[in-house]
Amino acid sequence: MADIETLHSKIVYENKWLRVREDKIRRSSGNEGIYGVVEKPDFAIILPIEGDKVYMVEQYRYTIKQRQLELPQGAWEANPDADPIELAKGELEEETGLIADSMEYVGFQYLAYGFCDQGYHIYIARGLTQGRQKLDEEEEDLRVVPITFTELKEKIISGDIKDASTCNAVGLAMLKGFI
Repeated sequence: MADIETLHSKIVYENKWLRVREDKIRRSSGNEGIYGVVEKPDFAIILPIEGDKVYMVEQYRYTIKQRQLELPQGAWEANPDADPIELAKGELEEETGLIADSMEYVGFQYLAYGFCDQGYHIYIARGLTQGRQKLDEEEEDLRVVPITFTELKEKIISGDIKDASTCNAVGLAMLKGFI
């Protein structure tokens, strides 16, 4: 028997980006309760590196009412089963206009599995060629910000960069010896 059994599940909210599900559950102890789950497709996050530069993006994040610096990242809601490397290449070009000669796979992590099933694939992009951005309407304020790798680490340490997936992608790539 699983640690938690799902007795009943219902969708309580849905839009093109996410679905919120409420599950009635039974724990192994026999106690029943509810569990809220946010369902979102997996995304890709990319560290575009050229020499000592890392290409970041900055955009206004409505949920926290601030502009934030982060690595290029995104999902294809219309194609949630897309090949992760194709997703990474597509998001990199869409957000930065950059096309990579090589994409190195760093790993897979979950964003916040306490309430959300979304995970992300981490890639390093190298051999960059500048093309044209292809921004979605929601990204109209996005700016590309090249910074040195040293600046990136300093901004993570100081707390200027607060995006958990960006911090994790950089940390995992460093721990695995990619950068």
